[in-house]
Amino acid sequence: MKVVFPTCCGVDIHKSFLVATIIKTPQDSLQPIYQKKRFSMFNSDLNRFADWLHENDCMDVCIESTGKYWIPAFNILEKRGVRVIIANPKWVKAVKGNKDDTKDSKWIGDLFRIGLVKSSFIPDKDIRILRELTRYRYKLISMRSSEKNRFQNAFTVCNVALDSVVSDMFGKSAAAITDYLTSDEDFDPQHCVSLLQRSLKKKADDVLESIEGDEITQEQKTRIGIVRDHLHYIGSLVERVDTCIDTMVNRYEGYIILLCTIPGVDRSSAITILSEIGIDMTQFGSSKRLCCWAGLTPGNNESAGKKKSVRISRAGVYLKPALVQVAHAAVKDKASPYYVLKYERIAKRRGKKRAIIAIARMILTAVYVMLSNLEEWNPVDLYKVDMPEHLKEKQLAKAVKQAVRFLEAQGLTVLDSA
Repeated sequence: MKVVFPTCCGVDIHKSFLVATIIKTPQDSLQPIYQKKRFSMFNSDLNRFADWLHENDCMDVCIESTGKYWIPAFNILEKRGVRVIIANPKWVKAVKGNKDDTKDSKWIGDLFRIGLVKSSFIPDKDIRILRELTRYRYKLISMRSSEKNRFQNAFTVCNVALDSVVSDMFGKSAAAITDYLTSDEDFDPQHCVSLLQRSLKKKADDVLESIEGDEITQEQKTRIGIVRDHLHYIGSLVERVDTCIDTMVNRYEGYIILLCTIPGVDRSSAITILSEIGIDMTQFGSSKRLCCWAGLTPGNNESAGKKKSVRISRAGVYLKPALVQVAHAAVKDKASPYYVLKYERIAKRRGKKRAIIAIARMILTAVYVMLSNLEEWNPVDLYKVDMPEHLKEKQLAKAVKQAVRFLEAQGLTVLDSA
């Protein structure tokens, strides 16, 4: 078997220490030479690990991805100019062999030496930091949604059916009423009606009927107040995170504006997409690989000519929901019917859920092409549907160029009509 890396290192990382094995393959022999050493996860020892690699002229390192424990070592080695490959444990364990806790680093190094370990996508440090912020924001938004449901359910168990009358329990009128109900004041129907605003005044009788006979105890009022305070606190955290994100993305403003030309993509979605895939598309090689990495391609589980499953994978835990959300917005965009028509065409044959996934994949493919060529959203088949006026001439010129190139490839001479 061909040796891809004559000098390399396999690393098995734990929470408090790492075990590294440098493997050197002499030119006149196929028998490798092993050097094994253990280091702690303190920065001083990680720098000694980097020194040890440089002393042995080992600039290629393979680390098995273990939770978040690999990141400190990766940060130090990246700074010291060492090329680091982060291996998915699935690819390491997929090749059966002599792998256990005492020999992990040697086994990882042996697989890496002969090119059997695939590299995971690791973006630049700035993108990684931006990704941490956008993912934390996603967690905060999910937490806020849970608290909103908890707040609404707290009134339901107290026989208050206000959510059946108002469309938004957190609107001005509903918020004023819930604050009044959880206060220590005695309930006054006239005062409650005076809190209603705009169109909700017409439903005053329904509002009073939904509240009448409530059974809110003092302890429940306290709990509702705690949930409300937590909601406000989460909202303040989201604002702080948004401020930090806005500061970080100044250098990527051009890419954000570019992605916002796609129907359904707003500024927040563009930032999320950039934080997950970065701006360098060469790391993926093709749009198909990017879509596969994002979990938007059907699985391939086939045996004896029978397909057992074609479900999409679980990959893209953060990117996939963002793209699906963008796809839902795109198929409702009246200003640009491009994705609307494609969605309706696919939904008739494959159903709505698969159609949304298909649209999400189309959008990610468009993102790949746009970031690769630094051009605005302008699909080749846009002329088949209505398009904005400022894109018609550009699309027509593009179609003419493609037609001319095709005719010239067939050996024909194209004369300029002008």
